[in-house]
Amino acid sequence: QLHFVESGGGLVQPGGSLRLSCEASGFTLDYYGITWFRQAPGKEREGVSCISMLGESTDYADSVKGRLTISRDNAKNTVYLQMNSLKPEDTAVYYCYAHSWRGAYWGQGTQVTVSS
Repeated sequence: QLHFVESGGGLVQPGGSLRLSCEASGFTLDYYGITWFRQAPGKEREGVSCISMLGESTDYADSVKGRLTISRDNAKNTVYLQMNSLKPEDTAVYYCYAHSWRGAYWGQGTQVTVSS
């Protein structure tokens, strides 16, 4: 069975940090580009960051540049999103999405809440 297991979300104060993880099960992550999306209540899902198959190329939404860092460890079949200097507007459900010509898979989502 092919799926992602996401973890690392939670409640954090403004200015705090979290690291989200997304571990693939049943397929090899090496062949997939990865994008992190997020969806806040009442808003559309938006792309946050993406990373190429080998990790040599990354990109970020303007709203998170300089605060979030995407990375991957293909040996562990896992992708990470390090989130620093968090703001209340970062509150959302965060999803990882693996995509290639082989197919596409979504994680189940992990809630991030930034509040004092």
